[in-house]
Amino acid sequence: MLVIRPLQENDLDDLYAMAQNAGKGLTTLPADRELLQKKIAHARETFNQRCAPEAGLYLFALEDTELRKTVGISGIQARVGLDEVFYNYRLSITVNASKELGVHVRTPTLHLSNDMTDTSEICSLLLSDDYKGGGSGLLLSRCRFMYLDEFRKHFSEKVFAEMRGVSDRDGRSPLWDALGSKFFDMEFSEADMLSGLGNKAFIAELMPKYPIYLPMLPDPARAVIGRVHENTAPALKMLQAEGFNFNGLVDIFDGGPVVEAFVHNIRTVRESVNRYAMVTQTPIDLDVPAGERVMVSNRSFRDFRVTTIPTSCIGPDTVKMPPEVAEALNLESGDPVRLAPLKDNGPQFLHSHRSHDKADDRVRESRSRF
Repeated sequence: MLVIRPLQENDLDDLYAMAQNAGKGLTTLPADRELLQKKIAHARETFNQRCAPEAGLYLFALEDTELRKTVGISGIQARVGLDEVFYNYRLSITVNASKELGVHVRTPTLHLSNDMTDTSEICSLLLSDDYKGGGSGLLLSRCRFMYLDEFRKHFSEKVFAEMRGVSDRDGRSPLWDALGSKFFDMEFSEADMLSGLGNKAFIAELMPKYPIYLPMLPDPARAVIGRVHENTAPALKMLQAEGFNFNGLVDIFDGGPVVEAFVHNIRTVRESVNRYAMVTQTPIDLDVPAGERVMVSNRSFRDFRVTTIPTSCIGPDTVKMPPEVAEALNLESGDPVRLAPLKDNGPQFLHSHRSHDKADDRVRESRSRF
């Protein structure tokens, strides 16, 4: 069984191995054991509510319970830009005109921006190659939206994701080579590593503050602005299906796009429903295709857990689950749970019961187990 749960101290070895295999470009999860240990400690402080809400880092592990192995990770940063300035480039147009000369020129430009300050970020998505396909990546990513919805007061109304930009197999970024390298005597991989170690603001502050006129950049650099790395394309497609859209901002290093959405407009949030767990001894076939499964979560802040179950388990008020699923989610019969589609073409059953569940939202806080 694959189960989402908060990241734990004993996940370090598995997380480090995944970070090593991910290669260059995964800024928030560099292959640095000390930094990863600090992130795990930060996440534990967050889930145990021992840090300020705006400083929270929520990291979720995807565990293969049979192998007792962590095979994926995803996260939410409660707020960005509060301790260090958070920089992006905003794509814009500069217009120069002269009636006398009959000239009207529109020039695409990049402006340093801090627009995402105090906004929640979904981040740190990484899945082991052996588990790609079959809905594992969808579960790992979309579980965050269930958590955002359940505990909205800890996050901003709008959330964003900074997507990995284009770089080659050697880790070279055309935009960095054309722009960033002119102000720093270092390769993109080194700048990317420093960013992952928390030095992104320092580097950004040494970048030019004046607009960057794109026609002055070489064609390869201009071509990658707003584009994602080929390995990131599936993640971008998934976010677009959830309602995320490009907001005109790009990463200052590799030009990767920033996409955003309001929490209440996210598809997983809009289509989620509430039920009560009903633990049953009747055998249930859990091995069904991803299109016939839905996500089911408990409603605990400290020990949030998610897995998938067949749609056939869902009733008007309850959802049936075998003892092993209930145990994995730390549930007993009668406990409130939340359901959401796993696939983009999720079951219409959830849609038809959405209005019934709206009333349950009014008592969400009283039922959420901290």
